[in-house]
Amino acid sequence: MQKTAQILFRPFSQLYGGITRLRNYLYDQRLLASTRFGLPVLAVGNLTVGGTGKTPHVEYLLRLLQPYKVATLSRGYKRQSKGFILADAQATPAIIGDEPYQYHADFKEVAVAVCEQRVKGIAELQARVPELDVIVLDDAMQHRPVQPSLNILISDFNRPFYKDFVLPAGRLREPRSGAKRADAVIVSKCPPMLNQQEQEKIKQQVARYTSAGVPVFFSTFAYGQPVRIGSSNNLSVKVILVTGIANDKPLKQYLTAQNMQVVEHLAFPDHHTYTAENLRSLQRLLQNPANAGAAILTTRKDAVKLTDASLKSLTEQLPVFYVPIEVQFLADQAAFDGLVLGHVQDFA
Repeated sequence: MQKTAQILFRPFSQLYGGITRLRNYLYDQRLLASTRFGLPVLAVGNLTVGGTGKTPHVEYLLRLLQPYKVATLSRGYKRQSKGFILADAQATPAIIGDEPYQYHADFKEVAVAVCEQRVKGIAELQARVPELDVIVLDDAMQHRPVQPSLNILISDFNRPFYKDFVLPAGRLREPRSGAKRADAVIVSKCPPMLNQQEQEKIKQQVARYTSAGVPVFFSTFAYGQPVRIGSSNNLSVKVILVTGIANDKPLKQYLTAQNMQVVEHLAFPDHHTYTAENLRSLQRLLQNPANAGAAILTTRKDAVKLTDASLKSLTEQLPVFYVPIEVQFLADQAAFDGLVLGHVQDFA
């Protein structure tokens, strides 16, 4: 079925791919303006739509760069606002978007901003945070008006860009040749025991599309102990899973490996806006005798919305926990850290 769809959609993919190639050519030839800034601007992005794990990698960079005054800038996907906003005490997921609000909640020392026009956003950040040392751009691989000083491409191990196709036949936002702009590639969501031989095979495939000498790193997700945000201190092995993310498969695999039983799974679309009715539905599920003793488990991204002021009082009445997640490198973490920190130091 998938191959049939690829064949049927191929003419449309060629058209879309041709348009994005032309756009990239115009930027590469400087026929369209692309602004470079006088401070390090690190862009984290991918070539595909959907979840490659950008957010945990942005968080990794924010932790790594703590010795510096750091800002992160996103467009604020699906936010109910427009223009430049610098997050403050009144920020909510609705105002600045899911991921930016998560950064704001978890990294108090980081200046978190959103703006559709990243050139304007960077200029505003520099004006409002004059001590700023470095900016991390979230999901900016295709935002060519900004010329980042370091471009980090994330590619999902389970669906690598070099095996994918341009929309609508596949999930690529642009042709594979877009990887040429990457200064480093991270293959995300790898099995923890991925052997050296398999890593070398992947590196060879990636190298067909990147510039010579671009390093390739391999990362996986490490899940922490669930964190309570609701009424109960006891996490049952029986859980109702609630997700509003692009790809919940790795989390479900982790829960299975931990011998946890998912009795219900409310799988909402990515960036879902939770409502009081959603929480009342969860309450009804808990009252089902088949779900007796179950806890509610969700992601950090979903938790920041469930604890928003409009829903917090309802969430606190339910046995809700979230599973924290961090990036771990399979190897060469010191090399990656050195690449990033050395790059930032070059601007000092």
